[in-house]
Amino acid sequence: MIGKEIRVFSPATVSNVGPGFDVMGFAIHEPGDEVTVRLVPGRGVKLIKITGDSGQLSLNTHENAVSIPVKAMYERLDLDFQVEIELRKCMPIGSGLGSSAASAVGGIFALNEILEGKFPKEELLKFALQGERYTSGSNHADNVAACLYGGFVLVRNGPPLDIVPVSTPDNLVCTLVSPKIEVRTKEARKLLPKTVPLSVAVNQLGNAAAMVSGLMRGDMDVVGRAMEDLIAEPVRAKLIPGYDKIRQAALDAGAIGCHISGSGPSMFAFSEEEETAMRIGRAMKMVLEGLFISCSVYISRINTNGPRIIG
Repeated sequence: MIGKEIRVFSPATVSNVGPGFDVMGFAIHEPGDEVTVRLVPGRGVKLIKITGDSGQLSLNTHENAVSIPVKAMYERLDLDFQVEIELRKCMPIGSGLGSSAASAVGGIFALNEILEGKFPKEELLKFALQGERYTSGSNHADNVAACLYGGFVLVRNGPPLDIVPVSTPDNLVCTLVSPKIEVRTKEARKLLPKTVPLSVAVNQLGNAAAMVSGLMRGDMDVVGRAMEDLIAEPVRAKLIPGYDKIRQAALDAGAIGCHISGSGPSMFAFSEEEETAMRIGRAMKMVLEGLFISCSVYISRINTNGPRIIG
């Protein structure tokens, strides 16, 4: 085993997806993180290099989403060599694109591949959740599950934890706009209401069920009507400058629906053609530029593969 090395790409994800707070997510093709794992003489796990983070992340293996899951797997297997990790952040931190989930999944996926698949995905998910728990302060699996499994997933938090794949139309396209501002997941979660009225809970449940049904049947009219979040989005929208104007610009440009990705500030919109998706991206970007906020725009179909080996 000594001397083996592997490099993987771990994709960004969109979570919550309208009414699916903490229970829905899907993977996209870009951006994402790159994680290199190598086996060398010695013992333990060492995070030796991080790039692309502007110095924000710690090299302490107890304080980084990429190394915490790897340490958990290492200790479970009681390995007799040292695992070195290099992390290249290719997406902004605190963007609402599942940055910590991509790091966590990339690390454990790479180690599992180099060890020739010691664990099934169900076990890898448990390891990855330890990294997500450290960075976000909660045990939600929507980002890590979507990243690890690929595709669009529904999470039943259990116990036991169930990951349910949701089929989506082949022509579904996602436009993502990521403003150059940061929203920390831990802080965004503090804004959430502790209780909600029964009527709100019922409507939210109906929206979530209808959206999943619409996606599986390819009924975009139903998806568009059901993509309404009555719980998290109303309070989190305040963290995004120009939220209402950005959302309206997307809808006017032909979006089926437009909402916050994760805890924000990134926003996503669904459409059925790449040309429409690009038009939506231009419209959303124009609003942000009018507020003197720069942003990145990504156009992607649903990534059904999840992480992949790139070297």
